[in-house]
Amino acid sequence: MKVSILISTGGGDASRYLEAVERAGGQGSAVHLPQPDVRFDGLILAGGGDVHPSCFHSFNRGSRDIDLARDRAELALLDAFTAARRPVLGICRGHQVANVWAGGTLVQDLSKALAPFHQQPQGDCFHPVCTKRGSRMGEWYGAVCSVNSNHHQAVDRVGRGLIPTAWSEGGVVEAMEHRSLPLWTVQFHPERMEAGGQVVFSQFIQLCRRLRGDGEV
Repeated sequence: MKVSILISTGGGDASRYLEAVERAGGQGSAVHLPQPDVRFDGLILAGGGDVHPSCFHSFNRGSRDIDLARDRAELALLDAFTAARRPVLGICRGHQVANVWAGGTLVQDLSKALAPFHQQPQGDCFHPVCTKRGSRMGEWYGAVCSVNSNHHQAVDRVGRGLIPTAWSEGGVVEAMEHRSLPLWTVQFHPERMEAGGQVVFSQFIQLCRRLRGDGEV
């Protein structure tokens, strides 16, 4: 039986996430404001707008495209899936939501020096990142690799239990792993990378399969 993945979205086109999950051997279900349903084998928090600053005890200093209902729904999803030890993958906004869930904070608007490396009007920016030795990112991509970005916010103070595993210009955190929970996050968009992105989904589906009890794969 295929691994079932709940994909929390902003209500837009989720076809690339669904296709990436399918290629990795899973079956995705994309929903805006899903209820916490741990009958799914794993959870993907997809990209989208900014997290409401109140979620990390701040005022608005550049946040936009806020969906507070989505913030609340995804924080509840993280509570439920981590409590059940179901794997979670956070992508772009999901990377930031996971950090806030763990008690971290966000840079609400990257500086003018950093912003051009992470967001352009025409779409994704590609830029190099350095990975942490011994991390999953290091194993998958080597010491230095190129990733895509389309965001104007970033992880600031890292949340409890999270370990940064990749960095780009100016120290922007590009990936994290949790010390004890099956929680991985990336600031970039592997579902939109023509080469190299699929490994994130393949490894995530394998983790879901192992924790479901299907054994080593």
